[in-house]
Amino acid sequence: MYPAAPAQAQIVHAGQACVVKEDNISERVYTIREGDTLVLQCLVTGHPRPQVRWTKTAGSASDKFQETSVFNETLRIERIARTQGGRYYCKAENGVGVPAIKSIRVDVQYLDEPVLTVHQTVSDVRGNFYQEKTVFLRCTVNSNPPARFIWKRGSDTLSHSQDNGVDIYEPLYTQGETKVLKLKNLRPQDYASYTCQVSVRNVCGIPDKAITFRLTNTTAPPALKLSVNETLVVNPGENVTVQCLLTGGDPLPQLQWSHGPGPLPLGALAQSGTLSIPSVQARDSGYYNCTATNNVGNPAKKTVNLLVRSMKNATFQITPDVIKESENIQLGQDLKLSCHVDAVPQEKVTYQWFKNGKPARMSKRLLVTRNDPELPAVTSSLELIDLHFSDYGTYLCVASFPGAPVPDLSVEVNISSETVPPTISVPKGRAVVTVREGSPAELQCEVRGKPRPPVLWSRVDKEAALLPSGLPLEETPDGKLRLEHVSRDMSGTYRCQTARYNGFNVRPREAQVQLNVQSRPHAPIPILSAKAYSPEFYFDTPNPTRSHKLSKNYSYVLQWTQREPDAVDPLLNYRLSVRQLNQHNAMVKAIPVRRVEKGQLLEYILTDLRVPHSYEVRLTPYTTFGAGDMASRIIHYTEPINSPNLSDNTCHFEDEKICGYTQDLTDNFDWTRQNALTQNPKRSPNTGPPTDISGTPEGYYMFIETSRPRELGDRARLVSPLYNASAKFYCVSFFYHMYGKHIGESQLQVACRVGGAFKWTEGIGGSAWQNTPNPCSLTPPQIIFEGVRGSGYLGDIAIDDVTLKKGECPRKQMDPNKVVVMPGSGAPRQPHPQLWGPMVIFLLALQR
Repeated sequence: MYPAAPAQAQIVHAGQACVVKEDNISERVYTIREGDTLVLQCLVTGHPRPQVRWTKTAGSASDKFQETSVFNETLRIERIARTQGGRYYCKAENGVGVPAIKSIRVDVQYLDEPVLTVHQTVSDVRGNFYQEKTVFLRCTVNSNPPARFIWKRGSDTLSHSQDNGVDIYEPLYTQGETKVLKLKNLRPQDYASYTCQVSVRNVCGIPDKAITFRLTNTTAPPALKLSVNETLVVNPGENVTVQCLLTGGDPLPQLQWSHGPGPLPLGALAQSGTLSIPSVQARDSGYYNCTATNNVGNPAKKTVNLLVRSMKNATFQITPDVIKESENIQLGQDLKLSCHVDAVPQEKVTYQWFKNGKPARMSKRLLVTRNDPELPAVTSSLELIDLHFSDYGTYLCVASFPGAPVPDLSVEVNISSETVPPTISVPKGRAVVTVREGSPAELQCEVRGKPRPPVLWSRVDKEAALLPSGLPLEETPDGKLRLEHVSRDMSGTYRCQTARYNGFNVRPREAQVQLNVQSRPHAPIPILSAKAYSPEFYFDTPNPTRSHKLSKNYSYVLQWTQREPDAVDPLLNYRLSVRQLNQHNAMVKAIPVRRVEKGQLLEYILTDLRVPHSYEVRLTPYTTFGAGDMASRIIHYTEPINSPNLSDNTCHFEDEKICGYTQDLTDNFDWTRQNALTQNPKRSPNTGPPTDISGTPEGYYMFIETSRPRELGDRARLVSPLYNASAKFYCVSFFYHMYGKHIGESQLQVACRVGGAFKWTEGIGGSAWQNTPNPCSLTPPQIIFEGVRGSGYLGDIAIDDVTLKKGECPRKQMDPNKVVVMPGSGAPRQPHPQLWGPMVIFLLALQR
């Protein structure tokens, strides 16, 4: 028998990688071309055999993988898409010790075909007839890494310095990467062929791409007209033909037909601007759009609203005397019968009323009205004033399209002394239905009355919850809601109520049925509900969170989420059991909770844990059913990483262990350790420092790259170790470097905790290393650096030489304009306060 051993893990790749490199000591970067196959393997050891779970963060919000997990040692993604880039975690767990977690960052490289559009402006100058015509050629592409643009006229490359009539610039607020070529006050030589060439410098073997446009003195945007009116009403079975005619545009525009919602009907043919739909049906109704594009100006668009005559869903309502607020039919009171059909076009429907097979004749006591404001549009109502016994009988409402080959729809209503409003109830013994998970279930409500309306089912105990069918409301003509293969998330209270149509238009009658789903086939059937799922521990908590040197104790923040809390009765509390390893006695405590939501992070502080012992923690959720599934974990005591000695109080980031600093696992991307020799040669030009603060190419610093796939608001956090220190005050300072085109639109902020509050100072971007302009006095034990990506990629941030000293900071403020000039970097820039913006933020915070 093998002894128990904790899980260990290692990630290896076996797919089509372009580059796999070490990004820093804790993470690897796997670069792959879009469309290739990603294969990651999690090699694990340990006894019992660990279970492997893959998860992902930092991807697109539309990427469903980050909301689920893959329980497999091999993760394989065929034809990987750009949205599937991000950080992938392999978590190996076997119940012995803490789980092993490894991560790898996947960077998906791609270069789309560029799109070139042409726009022009025509303006009068001071009322003269002279016209100045300016043309903008806009080239847009999506790529990773950022693409390089080259503009050419014919075979000649264009640039600012070459031609005063040409401007090349990058516009703000554009989707994708964009470069604009501006031709000012067109000249004869400007009528030529222009090429936009884009390149990602052959990363992953992706070749350059280009697009060419021929600009002439006849270049013009497209113009259209239709051969029919914008609204076209036809009968079912007819053949429909619509022509979309070009009236302008050079080069010749391309025409395209589309349908909303959904694709063009099956059998429809769109060719050379002509749309043909043979034997049109009601389902073919909708908006048909003809769009002309030639990449000049805005596309031209014309829309036809096609209405195919149709009728369906004939319903009726019986409304007793509204004035007397009666819910019963009584002689001497008024009565209203209403009839409605869903039709296209709705306003063209006509209604006719019959009584006992003969047309109903208008009189002082019999009125026929249309468009009752209290009812759906185009509803016909027959009002009986002062109901007589002779008014009892069978009323027939017939809806039709005059002269159209659409079958009439009719609905029949019987009025007599036996016509009474409905009542609803749950059959005896059916108020609580308990079934086993995976079995079918049937919920039943009985309706009495004449006529008997259909029954509408909905959920009660979940706000805006959907029925198992995926609908918020479901109609059953016999009052029975049938469910197949029930699961625990179907447990709860269901409402049945009478419909206001095909019956009395009165306050709905309703009842409720409780559905309980038994979680395990061999467990006894619970009286109320199934037991709760197990909690899921959050393993990214620092270890430990606080130590007490004098008492030899330490504290730990236990964090967890509850798996599927909405699938069972509401959680009442958790039973917490804490037992020191190698001992039998355990501390047991109840942790009360309020409503627990899915994904909510719960926490409890464990105190008075003894150094250096480890503990087993067991957590059991409780509902009205009783105890749920238990989860357990082991908490180890470890000293704070490296426990830095204050005699060595400056971190230069020269060692791979980076002075015990760690990457925050909850952010979007990481800081990287690099120097002039290891920095990315493809880094965006004119960003970042050339070397560290020492000026030597071998010196290291910490750096964040804001190029793709980074997006606006992405955050990177670097967390210091917990400093074991007892002095009352310490002073923290560091050097930072913020340089690049988009730093000018950004702001550097430094926040220091003073007496429990935050004190803010501001830094300014520049092409040289700068020290913190106003260091703060603060109390240890932890520092956090946070970088936030701004509106553009030309602005990277670096830090170096973080210093922690005993005592208060100097009272004399430093000159915020005083900077350290690096060799070869030129004169430092002066601050430009008008360029500050809220897009890049440094946060220096002390956590206690």
